[in-house]
Amino acid sequence: MNEVRSISQVAGLMADPKRSAMLWALIDGTPRAADELALLTGLSTPSACAHLSLLSAAGLLRFEPRGRKRYFRLANPEVGAAVEALASVQLQVRGAGRKGDALQIPLSMRKARLCGDHLGGEVAADLFQRLLADGWLEGSEAQLCVSAEGKARLEALGVFIDALVPDGKRGCVTCHCTEWSDQGPHLGGSLGQALLRLFLQSGWVREQDGNRAVQLTPPGLQHINAIARLPARQVG
Repeated sequence: MNEVRSISQVAGLMADPKRSAMLWALIDGTPRAADELALLTGLSTPSACAHLSLLSAAGLLRFEPRGRKRYFRLANPEVGAAVEALASVQLQVRGAGRKGDALQIPLSMRKARLCGDHLGGEVAADLFQRLLADGWLEGSEAQLCVSAEGKARLEALGVFIDALVPDGKRGCVTCHCTEWSDQGPHLGGSLGQALLRLFLQSGWVREQDGNRAVQLTPPGLQHINAIARLPARQVG
């Protein structure tokens, strides 16, 4: 029952709105000083430090001394994944689920970010919609597969579906990821992972050390936005 105890302890720490706000402020991986987190959450610096000490003692945060200040960041990717998962849950209670109630995604992560082993953010959500509209993907929401057309077009990009599914499951190497669904679903699964690897190797996307936000190079954004773009003669 250690897992149950762990869930209870972590949930108890995150239940405080101020501590939740601190964790969310650190979701992009950028270290922030205690006084900055105090300002972001509307706390005095001593009160913020007390909350940060609790989170650090529990292993959810780690701090880096820089001169006279201490900078805090999420302790590991698992903490970030837990915070993101909770942020994505829409409780079915009165007044919940309205768009205006949604947590604001940090500006640094709205355009593009790492979402586990694939790319998330606006660019990834737009790409997913184009893959559906142009017929690269087919099937139901529960099981999306790469179509024959999609397989040929992806191979032209250097992504070989047969290598992702050696057992021949009709190209079912993808899923839609709904993390932070106000931006729309994006591509997960083996295909999402393969595309992110292609983007990184091509220099279209650059990782930032210790940061979930990624940098899109101008040529990279152009290339990604050109994928599954219907020719003008086919539109309408």
